[in-house]
Amino acid sequence: MTRARAPAAWLLVLPALGLALFFLHPLATVLWRSVTDTQGAITAGNYLRLFDDPGLPHAALRSLAIGIATTASCVPLGLALAMALHRSRLPGKALIRGALLLPMLAPSLVLGLGLVCLLGRNGLIHRLTGATTDIYGFWGLLIANTLYGLPQVVIIVSAALARTPARHYDAAASMGATPWRQFLDVTLPRLRFALLAAAFLVFTETLTDFGSAVVVGGNYRVLAMEIYSEVVGQLDFGMGATLGVVLLAPALLSVWLARIARRRQDSGDAMPGRMLLPARHAWRDAALGALSLVILLPMVAVVGTVAYVSVVKLWPYDRTLTLANYTSGMPDGYGPVATSLGMSLLAACAGSVLVFALAAGLRRAPRSIARPMQFLASLPAAVPGMVLGLGYVLAFDRGALSGWLYGGLAIVSFCSLYHYHAQAFLAMQTGMRQVPDALDDAVAVCGGGTGHVLRDAVMPFVAPAAISTFFYLFMRSMVTLSGVIFLVTPDLGLASVTVMRLDENGFLAQAAAYAMCVVLAGALALGAMRLILHVLKERRHVA
Repeated sequence: MTRARAPAAWLLVLPALGLALFFLHPLATVLWRSVTDTQGAITAGNYLRLFDDPGLPHAALRSLAIGIATTASCVPLGLALAMALHRSRLPGKALIRGALLLPMLAPSLVLGLGLVCLLGRNGLIHRLTGATTDIYGFWGLLIANTLYGLPQVVIIVSAALARTPARHYDAAASMGATPWRQFLDVTLPRLRFALLAAAFLVFTETLTDFGSAVVVGGNYRVLAMEIYSEVVGQLDFGMGATLGVVLLAPALLSVWLARIARRRQDSGDAMPGRMLLPARHAWRDAALGALSLVILLPMVAVVGTVAYVSVVKLWPYDRTLTLANYTSGMPDGYGPVATSLGMSLLAACAGSVLVFALAAGLRRAPRSIARPMQFLASLPAAVPGMVLGLGYVLAFDRGALSGWLYGGLAIVSFCSLYHYHAQAFLAMQTGMRQVPDALDDAVAVCGGGTGHVLRDAVMPFVAPAAISTFFYLFMRSMVTLSGVIFLVTPDLGLASVTVMRLDENGFLAQAAAYAMCVVLAGALALGAMRLILHVLKERRHVA
């Protein structure tokens, strides 16, 4: 037993140190800074100051309001799209999936930028029709956050629909249930926990989002904007940390509830059996098709507007088409894009290795170690990126690590990695469950060491999850904004932050060009991932 657990302990050391240094340490620093003054003395003054400024409680209420409103709009719309994909014979489903990919390939502020260019005071609609439009404020935030959250809802609900066995519908049909009754009595009960998990996820992402708020929020200031203002505008790190803790509390609660809902959902049928093949139903398919068009058309229009603005000479005054924004019009050239690519590659490479080692080590670790480590590895999902980024500033701007870490590519990469660590770990752990328990024992009995076990027994089964994890970390790091907004320097510019800076200064065409470079990089990465997974699947089939 001791020999079997020794490799597990060896594999867990480096991932555990990484979590302690680059996640727990910054988070603890934020918590500590919120209860201390500038001299380091413990005080409750920072929290008492929250009530001195009436704008801060109002910002908290606005954050809750926009989170609830976005959740209320996202969940039913996402359910409709998932039904169109899995419970209809609708043609052109690939177009629906393609449209849903658009928000996932771009930073959240790109949707806000597209809304401004389309429906702003000088937007495309106003220029073409003369109609007075104003997208700033609550409604602009609601639209941007809904478009950004929809793909997440569709992914979660689709997974639950795929696990619903056909036999449940066959039994309902044999008892005379109409399609509508089957939806009410079979589909919705099977989806209840998935819908709850999706709702909590959307609420958390909306509550902590910074990108859309900074572009279309206007005077509707939310907590994320107040944190940015306190840290960047007033250099008040104590109040920034305090607001971060306030933002952290509901995010932690929401993620905890989502985890409970997801666990209840996963406790259903382990062997779903034959999957449902929807029967042809003209009225149902027509209704779902029309609803999908209404939902997705704004998404395509918003991203399409950004693409159009990126090839305009001077938005919105001179709409002559040109490629100058991609050649000579970028203020910093392709430097920010190259930096984002390098940062994303570093985060993806380091993250894939660390997450693989952690998931592999936990396979044979005793429960007393496995359960705390699993909780710690999943905890970053509950920490807003802005709070983690602020923690990096407070923890690494001075001290032993500041000389080689702060202001460099590594600190941004680690921040991005641990911002998305929970999702990467869960994906890798799902892949690890595919490995037969007896296989690594067989390799070990034949004299193979830990390296042989990982190479010959584990990796063949985990390879698809490892590849997906790598590209997931790469794509999310390319579009991240809130987690790195405090870490960029004049010598270290990122594409997503450059988009925000140019938008703030009114250079919308150049901002759109940088944004489309990020979208293109994400699309190429997604295509490469699918190609590699397809080749891997074909090789397995031949073998």
